[in-house]
Amino acid sequence: MRNRMNDGRLVAKLFIALAFVAGAVLPAAGAETADLSRVPQLKETAEQRDARMQWWRDAKFGMFLHWGPVSLSGKELSWGRNANRPWDISGVQTPRNSDPVYDNLYKQFNPVKFDADQWVKIAQDAGMKYMVIICKHHDGFSMYDSKLTEYDIMATPYGKDIIKQFADACHKAGMRLGLYYSTRDWYHPDYLVGDNKKYDAWYRGQVEELLSNYGKVDVMWFDHVGGQDWSKWKFDELFSMMYRLQPDLIVNNRAARFCGPRSRKDYGPATPELKKVTDGDFGTPEQAIGHMDLKNDWESCMTLVGGQWSWKPNGGMYSLDGTVNMLVNCVTGGGNLLLNLGPMPTGEIEPRQVTLLKQVGDWVKPRAEAIYGTRGGPLANGRWGGSTHRGNTVYVFAKEWQGDKLSLNGLPGKVTAAKKLVGGEAVSFQQKEKGIELTLAAGRRDPFYTVIALTLDNKP
Repeated sequence: MRNRMNDGRLVAKLFIALAFVAGAVLPAAGAETADLSRVPQLKETAEQRDARMQWWRDAKFGMFLHWGPVSLSGKELSWGRNANRPWDISGVQTPRNSDPVYDNLYKQFNPVKFDADQWVKIAQDAGMKYMVIICKHHDGFSMYDSKLTEYDIMATPYGKDIIKQFADACHKAGMRLGLYYSTRDWYHPDYLVGDNKKYDAWYRGQVEELLSNYGKVDVMWFDHVGGQDWSKWKFDELFSMMYRLQPDLIVNNRAARFCGPRSRKDYGPATPELKKVTDGDFGTPEQAIGHMDLKNDWESCMTLVGGQWSWKPNGGMYSLDGTVNMLVNCVTGGGNLLLNLGPMPTGEIEPRQVTLLKQVGDWVKPRAEAIYGTRGGPLANGRWGGSTHRGNTVYVFAKEWQGDKLSLNGLPGKVTAAKKLVGGEAVSFQQKEKGIELTLAAGRRDPFYTVIALTLDNKP
């Protein structure tokens, strides 16, 4: 039984649900007149884009949080649901059916030890500058108080809005807030049924709730659609609404990902402009570090534990060395790292993960100058390490040396000084025609990477 059976909001939810069944279009369900003139991906100059993206490019390191009733089972979020996945990327899987165990886990979900402030503190201690939390995954369960469904956090024994607590904690601490939303939905009865108008209006209504009710949202992180026909989705109205509500929003590239066309019956994007809009602001390599790319914004999303996004009891976990490698390879390659944690069903983050993240933060802190606010390159990264730069300083992250020496080619200027970033010790160097040779004995190097600041006579 719901915790708020006498709450007037329940009556409103039931009214809205009935209206959707009847086919009515309600303002909260996306009665939006598309106005793409407000969408920055189409109208902003390069300078305006740089200004809008600056905080994200400076941040480098974020926390991803996959959480929900599934944590009670220890299985993967959505993918652990033993039911068909209608119109998923692997093809049509019909008939639509349910998993009576998975789909009822919410009735036991009571994370009484959830403390949003503590989660934000854990991220801050790790050196993370933004956080992205699951609001609805492919399993259709909403982790917030949605007026458009009864299948949400308010129907659990916990009965409190997780996303509100999380957003409030982020805002209070100055942490940038990102909201994840899966457009594809293997639970909702109207998902890709017929012309998809009911579901399309419904999910846009949920996105509107998220962007209206939780203060400033910095990132909207979508995760694919099913089907193959662009005519079944009003992406123009989606983006028009989002930027009406949150003009500075940054959006990933998955709002229309996996949408066809794959056959002659399927429609593609109505215009090239619509395709550009849905490509969003940054790429999202998953479970892999993106290739070095200094022209396009990208963010690798990686799991910390066991190759599973949601909580996996006793799952294998990355070492400190491995986690630092992920971060350095992203930063020197021109991208960001969004590192995922799966909180436990109690609402706590597993202690061993908290310990590791604190160790990451302890490594990052004395090297912050070489990470935050920098840009990748100019040196091509590789097994040897990589580089970042700011102004006329190039920060070399040196991992593999040839004895006591490291030869670097491709520096766009003359080096006037070299020093270890940690401790400030001078590093011997010899300028050569095509680069520079650094000399540093093994006993004077730092764990994992030795960061060396090179001062150039000009800006790279």
